[in-house]
Amino acid sequence: MELLKQRIIEEGVILSDQVLKLDGLLNHQVDPQLTMEMGREFAARFKESGITRVLTVESSGIAVAFATAYELGVPLVFARRKKTLLADEDAYCERVPSFTKGIVTDIMLSRQYLNSEDRVLFIDDIIANGDAARGLIKIIERSGAELIGLGIVIEKCFQAGARTIREQGITLESLVKIESLTNGTITFGE
Repeated sequence: MELLKQRIIEEGVILSDQVLKLDGLLNHQVDPQLTMEMGREFAARFKESGITRVLTVESSGIAVAFATAYELGVPLVFARRKKTLLADEDAYCERVPSFTKGIVTDIMLSRQYLNSEDRVLFIDDIIANGDAARGLIKIIERSGAELIGLGIVIEKCFQAGARTIREQGITLESLVKIESLTNGTITFGE
């Protein structure tokens, strides 16, 4: 997506050769028009797959996942990172490290919203090491649902996450691939 690449160049802040801050696009502020365009793109890529649910992890993936679910006409379900007083005691749960937060968290998903009849599209904002993705994939597998694929807004190709997911035979579609952040320069991939 050329528009997304342009916005990353204009608004992204390179914090290191591993970290690109995108608060103005994905993580703190959301551009509704750009987000809906990303949702349309993911929906187009997966429209013939019989998706019954779009799934994401709170919180940065929610906006794009919502836009995708809206375009596909299916529910959006998101895994929580914090247990609440109203949390389902029998929820699916996986412990996952967070690359950007530098901590380990539990992701939880109520069994009520995912079952063996579902065909799931997992949408997320960025894939780095892929820990959250692998955790949610385990939850999907335990539910008996079928994972149709992953839609990732930004793939950091210089980290192993997307590669390891693809090596499992899982379809992973990225809107933008970043090959490098070396020397304060964003290098996009194909």
